[in-house]
Amino acid sequence: MPVQLFVTCLVNSLYPDVGKATVALLERAGFHVEFPMDQTCCGQPAYNGGYHNEAIDQARQTLDVLDVTKGPIVVPSGSCAAMLIHHVPELVAAEPGYAAKATRVAARTRELTQFLVEEAGIDIRPVRCALATYHASCHGLRWLGVVAEPKTLLDDAGVERVELDGEDECCGFGGLFSINVPEVSAAMMDTKLDRIEASGADIVTGVDVACLMHIGGGLRRRGIPIAVKHIAEVLAGDPE
Repeated sequence: MPVQLFVTCLVNSLYPDVGKATVALLERAGFHVEFPMDQTCCGQPAYNGGYHNEAIDQARQTLDVLDVTKGPIVVPSGSCAAMLIHHVPELVAAEPGYAAKATRVAARTRELTQFLVEEAGIDIRPVRCALATYHASCHGLRWLGVVAEPKTLLDDAGVERVELDGEDECCGFGGLFSINVPEVSAAMMDTKLDRIEASGADIVTGVDVACLMHIGGGLRRRGIPIAVKHIAEVLAGDPE
């Protein structure tokens, strides 16, 4: 069965290893991974910034590319998955020919960990991993209901995991939020970093590279040697 990888801008441009790990997990589950080469931004930055006309243009491109493909559309990001599932259909509701495309694409789109737990039936292999803690990203948690799936996968892989106090609280990134109100963003990040450090974990993981990029930058500035990895990278680690 084919699956389409919608890799997201940040993964494509800054974190290609996350894309490779995602492919490895999907292939391990028995899927043939396809990558639509004309895919571009889903339109979320423009949408969040209030530039809805530009977001609609990007949404049209994304829908044209994805609607002609077959199988589930898997996204290693709760943020971009939420855009495709919830916001794109709203954006193009009045666009001739695109409302139906958006409905079809939204119905096929799945965040990676939800897809692996609910539909893929993947046999999670044991992985070598230091003590890990999990940060829940806002979009995946609040728009998609991604709650137990990432931790289920980590536990099934035998990852020694410690709970993070306030795991479901925002890290302060929020895309343009961190640019528009940097002082508030930094204060929220500091609270998150304090709790990560207090957890005693050696690795912090999550389902969105945007949040992990924000957290990782804060940890580096503090000089704290805690590794930051997307959950796909953790799960695709070397087997025991």
